[in-house]
Amino acid sequence: MIMIKKASNRLFAYTATVLTVIMFFTAPTLAQQTQADAFTRYELLAPTSQSFRIYYYVSATREGATRFYNQIRPGSEPDVHGVYDRMSGENLNWAIVDGNDAKGSGLIPNAQPDFQYIRVDLNRPVPNEGRGRLLIDKTYKDAKSYFEKDGTLIFSRTLGVKRNSVILPLNYELISVNYPSQVILREDGRLELSFINPGTIGVPYEVKARPIQAGILSVKLDKTSTNSNKQTSTRDVARVDYDIPQRASQTRDIFYFLQEPESNSFRLYHDYEEKREGIDRYLNVVRPGSKASNPSAKILDTGEVLKVETLHGEEITNRGIDIGEPVTNKTELVAIWFDPVETGQSKLLRIEETYTDAGRYFLTNKDEFLWDRSFGRSRNTVILPAGWVLTESSIPASVNMRQDGRTQLNFVNGRPDNIEVLIRGRRR
Repeated sequence: MIMIKKASNRLFAYTATVLTVIMFFTAPTLAQQTQADAFTRYELLAPTSQSFRIYYYVSATREGATRFYNQIRPGSEPDVHGVYDRMSGENLNWAIVDGNDAKGSGLIPNAQPDFQYIRVDLNRPVPNEGRGRLLIDKTYKDAKSYFEKDGTLIFSRTLGVKRNSVILPLNYELISVNYPSQVILREDGRLELSFINPGTIGVPYEVKARPIQAGILSVKLDKTSTNSNKQTSTRDVARVDYDIPQRASQTRDIFYFLQEPESNSFRLYHDYEEKREGIDRYLNVVRPGSKASNPSAKILDTGEVLKVETLHGEEITNRGIDIGEPVTNKTELVAIWFDPVETGQSKLLRIEETYTDAGRYFLTNKDEFLWDRSFGRSRNTVILPAGWVLTESSIPASVNMRQDGRTQLNFVNGRPDNIEVLIRGRRR
């Protein structure tokens, strides 16, 4: 079965079907599809509909790929509203196809014939070590995953994607959620649950909610407080004006590659999505005590290499660059420049540099190192130097051995605060 739909430049169904069949038999075989950066937002519709709208953000990463396949979960009735290129904001051509199409492309070699997929034509081939970023907008009807029982809304679904949020219908209060999640009141009065899965397999995520009197949550309240008493905590007063950042949707991954401890250095790269209209730069203020070297940057959507400058003290002031804090003669800034972001568009940057920090990464004796650093991002990965064994990690992490024999630690923090990570390792 091949059902053709297009978001733009619609053709007659017969012509589209013929073209699809031709492409099926002539498309070059590619290596297996790979992907990254997946985030799913579920907006629960009225429980009686047994339907929920899905905004699926994902990046194709197979170099040279011009298509991407998104499997439709068996048992779901899909209604695809559109597929969009997240860099340009443009509509992408898509079709609902069966497993034969997916398998024939070479991208999904194990596709079953009776499975359904959303096949997406990318705007540009995925560049080397780059991203083809997509947004798939669809509604599923799935009575097994979303239903009402004895007046209670139940959303029960195995979540294979690591980053997710679930938005309750308006005028529903949360009764329970079985995995630790942020709870955030949105501007429109709906409650949103934000969940990051720190593990390596999908989890059975279950949310229960019930109706609440209309208007209790829909009215935005003034974020001021009549309580002026000091609080018995490390803070002087409660954060009454604090807007909670939704962590699951954040895209600031960072990887640390520890060099030999004697060097006090680690190579790192971090990805950052810029969506603000008119922004033409990324500014990275180097932490006090650290020294940055060999910086580079590129746009992952296209592979374009960007201009990078390292500036110090008066150089920053003389260029009129606002870094959001006072500039001293010790201030070090890595500035990355790119064309301004246009309306409805975004750019995904990858920034690489080497940090030297003798105060946070060093040998405690000839056979043991210590690495101590604060993580502000939600997802952080640390790769130990070759020939070293992990002995301690102060913060829980998933651990795996890479193909190159180096130990990798993955830290996931679904909270909006920093985690203080201390790692020790010994020479093999």
